[in-house]
Amino acid sequence: MRHGIAKRKLNRTSTHRIAMLENMAVSLIKSETIKTTLPKAKELRPFVEKIITLGKKNTNASRMNAFSSLRDSEAVTKVFTDLSKRFEKRQGGYCRIVKAGFRTGDKAPMAYIQLLDQEAK
Repeated sequence: MRHGIAKRKLNRTSTHRIAMLENMAVSLIKSETIKTTLPKAKELRPFVEKIITLGKKNTNASRMNAFSSLRDSEAVTKVFTDLSKRFEKRQGGYCRIVKAGFRTGDKAPMAYIQLLDQEAK
């Protein structure tokens, strides 16, 4: 029975899954929109939202925790300077998942995951 098991395995080992989520979070924070499969996007959303919430606290301890999750100083700087100011009045829900059809090779459901309130580029 699967009592108390909340996350998807995504057909990966636990270390591979954690590394993949960290890399995808860095990509999402830097570019603010990425295209991935729908299950990966659904797993990535709470991971990124917790990091943005850490950025809103803006203490040294929260900066170290964010760096231990992301392992990228440029992304951590963006979270604590840009994203924390952008989402200071929002109580959560910093990401949006938009379904984008199916991949041509294997018909996997695809989705865009993006940060809200993006500037026009």
